[in-house]
Amino acid sequence: MTSKVILISPATSQSLRQARFDDGGPLDEAGTARARAAAGSLPRAGRVVLSPGSVRCHETAVALLLLGEEEPGLAPLNVGRWRGLTLDEVAATEPEGMARWLSDPTWAPHHGESVEDMCARVGQWLETAQGSEKRTLAVVEPEIVRAAVVCALGLPTTAFWRLDVPPLSATELSGRSGRWNLRLGRRLDVSGAAAAP
Repeated sequence: MTSKVILISPATSQSLRQARFDDGGPLDEAGTARARAAAGSLPRAGRVVLSPGSVRCHETAVALLLLGEEEPGLAPLNVGRWRGLTLDEVAATEPEGMARWLSDPTWAPHHGESVEDMCARVGQWLETAQGSEKRTLAVVEPEIVRAAVVCALGLPTTAFWRLDVPPLSATELSGRSGRWNLRLGRRLDVSGAAAAP
């Protein structure tokens, strides 16, 4: 049995444009319009899941006409006291902490979750997803897409920051017998035409 998981990153938001750690803000007008235009471009799924607590993931799913449920294992990275700050703000006040965080996936200077811990939890979720016969669509934060790719390919967690995830893109995993194949970052079709099942 081959399992299929399509990870969809949220459309653009003001926070994303400002390189701000997610502050719970909504999609911006352009992001909402682009997501609405892409509605119907995804294949049918037996299951739709969302990053819990992520406003932009929920709004992207609604715009894509997807009805899903929150999946705790796909929660955004907990960045502790950095939540709502921009990268520049953190770099200005905690340059050593930011530098170490970007180079050491085991470290969490913000008193939240380390990249390594997040990757481990996403990897556990992937194991359960691989046992499903149903295609899964997951509207998740970009860091969850990165973590899934790291786990699926058995990459070292130091590769996490080397992966870019464009807004409103689909990263497809298909796997069986403990092995995943990867199709990277397909932009969603905004023509409104339905994708092949």
